[in-house]
Amino acid sequence: MSTVGNSTNIFWQESPIGKTERQKLLNQKGCVVWITGLSGSGKSTLACSLSRELNNRGKLSYILDGDNLRHGLNKDLGFKAEDRVENIRRVGEVAKLFADAGLICIASLISPYRKDRDACREMIQNSSFIEVFMNMSLQMCEARDPKGLYKLARAGKIKGFTGIDDPYESPLNCEIELKEKEGECPSPVAMAEEVISYLEDKGFLQNE
Repeated sequence: MSTVGNSTNIFWQESPIGKTERQKLLNQKGCVVWITGLSGSGKSTLACSLSRELNNRGKLSYILDGDNLRHGLNKDLGFKAEDRVENIRRVGEVAKLFADAGLICIASLISPYRKDRDACREMIQNSSFIEVFMNMSLQMCEARDPKGLYKLARAGKIKGFTGIDDPYESPLNCEIELKEKEGECPSPVAMAEEVISYLEDKGFLQNE
């Protein structure tokens, strides 16, 4: 019996089927691919391309998209600093469950604060947390502006927008860094292949 946060008198219920057995069934190893970067840097594009390429290889993945999660799980949260912290904490907990289920969980969020991403890494276990930094310049992201958010932020219609009037803290030791080339974001397939190559090298795409 234990106390966790505000929950008291709770017990951890063990499952008769463990992570090892689930991974054997799927012939892959559960992990979290955490894609971080500015709005417009190509996070969702990479997530979708990566999921498609993994599916083509017979590997099971699931995307946790930041905007999509704010339609449900995180719809009670805004964009204040404390809400951003809670947003990432919740996504980290869900991603941890997907990885434990044996899936390749692809989390695509701006996740601007380094300490929050590091907290997720610690929560999930370092070896199963693959941080992918979309290192695209603010100038390129703002020029792309696929959702029109930078224009609104520059006009003062959005407050606390990452990269404009709220900071983005770049990763210090990410597993994968994807950079723009000649002012352009690499192709979705090229980016996905780089991530898949890493997953293959680290043994996540087979269960041995």
